[in-house]
Amino acid sequence: MSLHSIRPWRDIPRRKSRQIMVGNVPVGGDAPITVQTMTNTLTTDVAGTIAQIQASADAGADIVRVSVPDEASSKALREIVPEVSVPIVADIHFHYKRGIEAAEAGAACLRINPGNIGDEKRVREVIKAARDHNCSIRIGVNAGSLERHLLEKYGEPCPDAMVESGLDHIKILQDNDFHEFKISCKASDVFMAAAAYQQLADATDAPIHLGITEAGGLMSGTIKSAIGLGNLLWSGIGDTIRVSLSADPVEEVKVGYEILKSLGLRHRGVNIISCPSCARQGFDVIKTVEALEKRLEHIKTPMSLSIIGCVVNGPGEALMTDVGFTGGGAGSGMVYLAGKQSHKLGNEGMIEHIVEQVEERAAQIEAEAVKAAE
Repeated sequence: MSLHSIRPWRDIPRRKSRQIMVGNVPVGGDAPITVQTMTNTLTTDVAGTIAQIQASADAGADIVRVSVPDEASSKALREIVPEVSVPIVADIHFHYKRGIEAAEAGAACLRINPGNIGDEKRVREVIKAARDHNCSIRIGVNAGSLERHLLEKYGEPCPDAMVESGLDHIKILQDNDFHEFKISCKASDVFMAAAAYQQLADATDAPIHLGITEAGGLMSGTIKSAIGLGNLLWSGIGDTIRVSLSADPVEEVKVGYEILKSLGLRHRGVNIISCPSCARQGFDVIKTVEALEKRLEHIKTPMSLSIIGCVVNGPGEALMTDVGFTGGGAGSGMVYLAGKQSHKLGNEGMIEHIVEQVEERAAQIEAEAVKAAE
């Protein structure tokens, strides 16, 4: 039974949107909210780009974007696409030929702004290439690159200007009978991005790609993204997300999943619930959690683990988790399995034992899922 069915304060009614396909990944409608990232290697470094895409996929990325700024990158894309396990979005700016080449190279989606790639004839050529090669399109509006006439009209980047830009680009695609598109309207300012996305959600039924662009480094960018994307996702807006960090793309994927997990919108891997620790702790909580986060990265099964330093909140938290450990006294604590006390455990061997318990519980959950499907 879904927790939402008995805890209505956790309900998040999603905005209704059309569903499109990005390769073999559905986006929009009732499909799970997907997590994206973008490579930061030179695309012409084929081996390095493939390695980064695969690392991102292993971390849980559903879709990966690759920049295609020149013809050499288009040629590299032909080598990259067959070697990776996730759909590739080709990032195109201004050069319409790059869009055609990327579609021919096997990209699953083109990230373009139709109004920025030349006259109507060029736009039609790119749309034809997308249609011929089963490519979807993402319209990517960005506060930092709005059209000049909109800046003159509104005086500065603002939500109204961003939404008008997006709707103008949508019209170009619809006038050419192309409807396999999603749209984003990103800004580095959290307030501007949130306001623009809220307006956009009311103005179109297209799937929406969420992002706070140029959010910053790992710490500051994570916080900005959690606030901006979390606010929108909580209100039911968003079909696919990308956390933009000046960091390894794998970190973007991890943060994206943590945001979705915190809202109960998507689950992957172990959700660790842990206390900040204090003088009451019966073991070193911080070092234990750091070790467990690394040791449990291989677990993809959605499950929960509580690591609490003392008996004040530990037993209560353990009631709600698949596996739990609560610190006690005399160098030992209590292990909880499926919310119930199971056995005492000495602190000395706790990490290895907890990893074993989590792996066993993950295998049990997977076996139960298979049986239920049969």
